[in-house]
Amino acid sequence: MPQTFSPKLLTANHLQRGDAIYWAASGWADTAAAALLFDTEASATQALLQANAQADIAVGPYLADAALAADGTPYPTHFREVFRTRGPSNYTHGKQEQADV
Repeated sequence: MPQTFSPKLLTANHLQRGDAIYWAASGWADTAAAALLFDTEASATQALLQANAQADIAVGPYLADAALAADGTPYPTHFREVFRTRGPSNYTHGKQEQADV
């Protein structure tokens, strides 16, 4: 039986900073909350093809399972992706430096 498509967001690592970035309506965004949520396989695949063509910005783009929060913003559902939204884990800098952790 074919597997049904679950919503996805498109993520990668920024080429120069190394931070996780997310495909948004206006290009790459630094937060998952700004990401586009893809609800069809065709739209997700098309965005992935476009992201792969941007090797000067993003490294290793891929689709990650996601859902919508009560306020309508997308968020990743897998623990690995949630972890990536918090920034580097070796010491406080980047996204961790800006957040109240």
